[in-house]
Amino acid sequence: MKTITKLLVALVLISSCKQKDPNNYDVVIYGGTSTGISAAIQVSRMGKSVVIIEPTSRLGGLTTGGLGQTDIGNKHAIGGIAREFYQNIKTHYSKPQNWKWQQKEAYKDGGQTRTDANEDSMWTFEPSAALSVFQSMIEQENIKVVYNERLNRDTGVTKKGNQISSITMESGRTFSGKMFIDATYEGDLMATACVSYTVGRESNSAYGETLNGVQTEEKAFLLSGGEVATLSTNHNFDLAIDPYVIPRKPESGLLPHINPNSPEEEGAGDTKVQGYCFRMCLTDHPDNRIPFNKPEGYEESNYELLLRYYEAGFDRIPWINSTMPNRKTDTNNGRGFSTDFIGQNYNYPEATYEERNAIIQAHRTYQQGLMWTLANHERIPDSIRNEVARWGTCKDEFERKDGWQNQLYVREARRMISDYVMTQRNCEGLETVTDPVGLAAYGMDSHHMQRYLTKEGHVRNEGNVEVPVASPYPISYRSIVPKKEECGNLAVPICLSASHIAFGSIRMEPVFMVLGQSAATASVLAMEKNIPLQDVDYPELKSELLRDKQRLQ
Repeated sequence: MKTITKLLVALVLISSCKQKDPNNYDVVIYGGTSTGISAAIQVSRMGKSVVIIEPTSRLGGLTTGGLGQTDIGNKHAIGGIAREFYQNIKTHYSKPQNWKWQQKEAYKDGGQTRTDANEDSMWTFEPSAALSVFQSMIEQENIKVVYNERLNRDTGVTKKGNQISSITMESGRTFSGKMFIDATYEGDLMATACVSYTVGRESNSAYGETLNGVQTEEKAFLLSGGEVATLSTNHNFDLAIDPYVIPRKPESGLLPHINPNSPEEEGAGDTKVQGYCFRMCLTDHPDNRIPFNKPEGYEESNYELLLRYYEAGFDRIPWINSTMPNRKTDTNNGRGFSTDFIGQNYNYPEATYEERNAIIQAHRTYQQGLMWTLANHERIPDSIRNEVARWGTCKDEFERKDGWQNQLYVREARRMISDYVMTQRNCEGLETVTDPVGLAAYGMDSHHMQRYLTKEGHVRNEGNVEVPVASPYPISYRSIVPKKEECGNLAVPICLSASHIAFGSIRMEPVFMVLGQSAATASVLAMEKNIPLQDVDYPELKSELLRDKQRLQ
């Protein structure tokens, strides 16, 4: 009898060990961006097991990487876990201990998303505050977080039919799951799972648009509500700048990073990617400031266009410096020559990890060199030098000793092609989806793609678009799930199915957080019914989303 009892106990222990596979989860999320975090919180709240696999050592993506000036377009479009995050940001700053470098009363937020007096949320914040809030929200849930594990992009996705069964990291560590969510800015899991995608701009003719493809001309557009919008030529050279190494001598060659070829015809598609930069978190507090230093590998020729621009009469600081709490900023690209390293990121979406690291470092070196030039170079006007030199990176924000972050602002990389592609028609309200899982409200926006030579022999930037939308518009569920035959248990809330210009409106952190939550809800519903994501009953999904305070109209 004792022998039988021991055998039974042994069998129970063996069975228990099998059930507690530490790398087997209901939902596996690749990418610890704000999107991945909101998705994981939703899965946990629905009672399922979930893991976030973050390729780096820091959670939060751009939200904890310097983008403290929240781009929304309309705050009322944001609900659910995303709004909870911004409510928690306000709670964070209601505590006196979180005001170290200035008095709370002295802070006046600026930029395009100001916090009104009676709001329950706050929309501007330090990277460290965002990280603290995210960590607090995660600690309240049953979420496993794994750091510093990168997907094996060659053989790291195992599929059975149209279902992913597991994903394997470069280290060899494997994670199994019933459902998967790609919450990366690059769409690496999506691509490795052989889901259809594109990189670059479609032509205007591809989806019947007017704002896609090459954009060199200033145009006026009639929006659906009857308003007239002008295609912006912002962030460009408004003075004639000589592009040659030796002025007026074409035989000397072009200065760095100028495309020697003219752009394709107006509205034509290409494989170019809008400019990336680092969203700098700067401070002017002397006790927290790290001065701008000349980086190793500094090349003065990279800034010759800027120096000539000032010598031709330009008199502004080329940035958008939005104030954040504690005497800090969110500093973004602005003017014709600024923090965007235009044209130097085309290979990034498809590049290997090593190649991406080189591109990231090149962007950092360029931007560090730009800031040092503005603060120190003798050909920069004194007034500009003196103002820029007041600022520097922060000692208390990021892990790097130089105060720079590791998160590059990847504004756009791969975009999925699913059964529904969001386009300019959705943004303008000319076409409305019947299966919304979130709202977008920001204008149709693209940063420049290339710097080129005009027929007159002057330098221009090309690709900038800034056209408003009339009102918030719904994003289709079908745009965040692949074609059924390609993958039935993967959701893609960041690199969703959208044209370049529609993605330019959707690609905002709070919207990505909304879509992450919706993707998680759909994943749990599909898992519970053992059906593909594409077969989820939309009325049931909608009911769940509304119950969780998502805003769909």
